[in-house]
Parts: sequence; structure tokens; C-alpha cells
Amino acid sequence: MERLEHYRQCIRKLLTEHATLFDSNSDIECQLIFDVERDHYQLLDVGWEGLKRVYNCFMHFDIKDGKIWIQRNMTDVDVARELVEMGVAPQDIVLGLHPPYKRPYTGYGVA
Repeated sequence: MERLEHYRQCIRKLLTEHATLFDSNSDIECQLIFDVERDHYQLLDVGWEGLKRVYNCFMHFDIKDGKIWIQRNMTDVDVARELVEMGVAPQDIVLGLHPPYKRPYTGYGVA
């Protein structure tokens, strides 16, 4: 359980740090979604840009079966590397944004 709490803290820290990097206008809100009960974590923008609706999920992480799943990363940041630098074991990171047949070649966990 201690390891899972560490993983939750790493994800929350990573998303919080990246949320400050997005320069949104006053009509667009940067939201951090932390569902610690079900282990779903997201960073998204919600609002309006003129007459255009804005809803963008930039990063999405889940914790499933004791592993961090990177479900979405719409930035140029290597978030898997950042997680490793925070002490997360590479085999406990699954690049869910890649198809299952590619995961064994990523250097990270497969499922």
C-alpha cells in the first residue's frame, strides 16, 4: 500500500507541475482531476475561446493492478521518464497510449 500511495503522490505532483505550464486565457480553466478512490488522474482545459468550445484532455493517468498506466499525453514531455526520476520502477509504468503489441519494446511494463 505504501508503494501505491507513493505512485499517487508522484502522479499528483507531475500533473500539478504541468498545470502551471499551460497559459490559459481567462475564459479557459485548467482543471486537475484527482479521483483517488478509483485512481484516475487528468489534466484538462475547459472553457470557451470566442465562440468555440474548448475541452482538451492533455494528460490522463490511471493506476491499475499496482501499475501506472499513461493513457494520454498530448505534450512533448516524457512523463514516463519523469515518473522514473521520481522513483517509480519502469516495469510499473505501462504506456497504455501504445497498442499492446508495441509495449514489450518500450522499456516499460506491458500490463
